[in-house]
Amino acid sequence: MAEGLSRRGTIGLMAAAAMSSAGAEAGAQTADDRAFVDLSRRWLDTTARLSPIWATQIGVHRFDHDLDDISPAGRAEANAASRHLLDRLGAIDVARLARGAQIDAAILANQLRYDLWTAEVLQSWAWDPLTYSALAGDALYGLMAREFAPLPTRLAAALARMEKLPAFLAQARANLDLARVPAVHAETAVKQNPGLKSLVAELITPHAGELGAEERARLEAASQALASAVDDHQKWLEHALVPAAKGNFRLGAELYDAKLAFALNSPLSRQEIRRRARAAVTETRAQMYQLATIVLAGRPGAPATPGSPTPDEQQAAIQAALDIAAADRPAPDEVVEAARTALASATDFVRARDLISLPAAPVKVIVMPEFKRGVAVAYCDPPGPLDKGLATFYAVSPLPKDWSPAKAESFLREYNRRAIADITTHEAMPGHYVQLAHSNAYPSLLRSVLWSGVFVEGWAVYGESMMAQEGFLGGDPLYRLVVLKTKLRSISNAILDQAMHVDGLSQQDAMALMTKVAFQEEGEAAGKWIRASVSSAQLSSYFVGSEEHWDIRREAERRWGAGFGLKRYHDAVLAYGSPPARFARAEMFGEPITGPDATAT
Repeated sequence: MAEGLSRRGTIGLMAAAAMSSAGAEAGAQTADDRAFVDLSRRWLDTTARLSPIWATQIGVHRFDHDLDDISPAGRAEANAASRHLLDRLGAIDVARLARGAQIDAAILANQLRYDLWTAEVLQSWAWDPLTYSALAGDALYGLMAREFAPLPTRLAAALARMEKLPAFLAQARANLDLARVPAVHAETAVKQNPGLKSLVAELITPHAGELGAEERARLEAASQALASAVDDHQKWLEHALVPAAKGNFRLGAELYDAKLAFALNSPLSRQEIRRRARAAVTETRAQMYQLATIVLAGRPGAPATPGSPTPDEQQAAIQAALDIAAADRPAPDEVVEAARTALASATDFVRARDLISLPAAPVKVIVMPEFKRGVAVAYCDPPGPLDKGLATFYAVSPLPKDWSPAKAESFLREYNRRAIADITTHEAMPGHYVQLAHSNAYPSLLRSVLWSGVFVEGWAVYGESMMAQEGFLGGDPLYRLVVLKTKLRSISNAILDQAMHVDGLSQQDAMALMTKVAFQEEGEAAGKWIRASVSSAQLSSYFVGSEEHWDIRREAERRWGAGFGLKRYHDAVLAYGSPPARFARAEMFGEPITGPDATAT
């Protein structure tokens, strides 16, 4: 492992080499190719300097001692930089670039415009306290979670950031317009903020012995000051923000459609997504009913399963079969271990079937950090594109100790053993862990750090269905039913996302969509209501991405005929990083590069 200054000194060279490979071939670059390589390098350097927390996450460690400047002056500098980079990009004849660089240019243009729109139009910095909660936690977690440098080096950086976090929290309070903050955002921030203290207690202070006497004294002082600052921030959240938070969490059609276009970078409109989602709900429920008839056959007291069921008969049969799966659930203290078991089984299956080339770097199941909890039950935390050879973390949220037995039972019914196995295929094997490792191998750093969330989530949802089709867990019909339930959840997510933010969907109707149409447990649905309230556009990425991935696979089957094979296809579709799916398809099949911010070639 390279250390400290020597490592930081090589980052610029690594970035330059990665950027150059995304342009024209060495020795054959046009002036436009060289201009784009230079622009890409400048974008990376500028963004890393202005966003030190993000820089740490992607593996650029020159700014590990710094925090993002969230002051008005800092925002103004970031916006000016984005405009300058957009102007420089506009001066390049993108049509003359190599194909890979044309795609990178389109991705970069979309990101720069998205950044400006977010800062100047959406203005989430003025009404979303969760933005600051996430940044504060990531500032320390990103330094301590992985061994990208010796522990004393990382501790020194963490100490520097700890000393700056009290001022960061104070600036966050100054930024927020209390009346614009939605109540659900304020209430969620109240729950997340204490996690910053537990992060310090769990990841930093136990290693104080690695520091010299002077630094240990600094760490003790910084820990006390930060704890006091977090407590002060908590009091402000509870007694000032929550009572005053009267903002509307719903974006409305204009803001939502603009954000959806930036976030998805897909040709699918909100209206087309809704049309496809409605059709997919009907189709998926029909498939679930067919599996339910198999599961319930011969079971005493099972509901009727006629060949042409009424809506009520379909509902009853699917729910009865899902209840059987829900009964096979881990104990409250066994959720994380169940994920480890599922990961081992999925890995063995993928290797035995040779479904895809697997990365050498490991994946580890970890307990989700407290400051990350409250939004999702699990997530994948990959190393940065420049942090080579480090582990990917599959983070799983344990059950809070203060939950009532009824709430814990509802959670465990939703996340029963088969559901945990399915989530594991999504987050780790062959989902995010495998796909992002392939992505980081693509020789364009820009594309690695500006991955398409739609491509990434779409692959993970595709991977769930593919594993069930290939017979994971012995083709167990209950497992296949649970996978279809998860698919139905991703479909309903897309409906929920736009219905809440554009159509004014009430909480009662949202709960009915999730619990009745999509068969989610009450606790899961309640959590999803909060997630959909504090986020927008992201919940659509699962369904839209999976639709696009299946479209590409069907096209590969058509074109390749007898030459089609799953490993060949999977390795091929993941060979271009994580661009919007239309670009991956264009690269695979030599199709024109078209769409927003792309010049047809």
